Amino acid sequence: MRALITGGCGFIGSHLAEALLARGDEVTVIDDLSTGQFENIAHLVGRPGFRFAIETILNETVMDRLVSECDLIYHLAAAVGVELIVSDPVRVIETNIKGTDAVLRIGARYRKKVLLASSSEVYGKSEEVPFHEDADRVLGPTTRSRWSYACSKAMDEFLALAYFRRYALPVVIMRFFNTIGPRQTGRYGMVVPRFVRQALLNQPLTVYGDGQQTRCFTSVKDVVRAVIGLADAPQAVGQVFNIGSQEEVTIEALARRTIALAGSRSEIVFVPYDQAYEQGFEDMRRRVPDISRIKRAIGWEPQINLDGILLEVIADMRQRLEREALQKEERL
Repeated sequence: MRALITGGCGFIGSHLAEALLARGDEVTVIDDLSTGQFENIAHLVGRPGFRFAIETILNETVMDRLVSECDLIYHLAAAVGVELIVSDPVRVIETNIKGTDAVLRIGARYRKKVLLASSSEVYGKSEEVPFHEDADRVLGPTTRSRWSYACSKAMDEFLALAYFRRYALPVVIMRFFNTIGPRQTGRYGMVVPRFVRQALLNQPLTVYGDGQQTRCFTSVKDVVRAVIGLADAPQAVGQVFNIGSQEEVTIEALARRTIALAGSRSEIVFVPYDQAYEQGFEDMRRRVPDISRIKRAIGWEPQINLDGILLEVIADMRQRLEREALQKEERL
């Protein structure tokens, strides 16, 4: 297969590129490096079957050529992270909606399957846990920029399903639940890499709110396995799938586990949401997926537990901090 990955220099995209190359697929990555990092795919450059373009997916000339030359599109390019959502909602909304519009429109031009990355954020602050793909969504007011990301990803889904129904474009929608693993950064508010970095530096771990909000964290390896499985499954076309773990943990407990596994001397500091993000910031108390649909479709379920993922992230972050220290010494 010839795969095009939008946002392929990002955390999930780079792992997906590796997995596809390993099974013999040809892979093209397009990324404007606004949130992705070239170093995530640097080790793939020069490998047979791999090529990349540092460009925005809104460049229709480039996208037209890349889409015409591929067999399917993994659309992962998006503006992500709570900090970015709060600080630059215009960028979030325009990047997500305009980018998906371009991918679907050009994909339809050449009849290419599109796998669309969405998010558990679309469920908002619903309390009907676990979240089922067809459940009602509960969102806060438009005056809270925090909900702009959820709405932009919901519009992405609406548009993809409209293309499926109107033009028979083969689309598959994937709702990711807190994917973590090596290469992820805390740059835009991702909690696990932020905790791990703080723990390894013996700095206080900053827990936002009261720490009793719960999340389910999934290994990027398990997520990539699900994405490829859905791409290979004809029965998945036109459907929405949750992809996530059901191992629920409070953020405070996550902080304590991180400290223990890292052998850290760090303490935990609680920071009010208003101080961490913006006045009146709203969050959801629980976020747990119902994964029965993807189990029925392709037999998928997570294989790596939370401690196993945290140990991988800790090892990766240790190497990253060592490289940063060496680079600092070289500059002195």
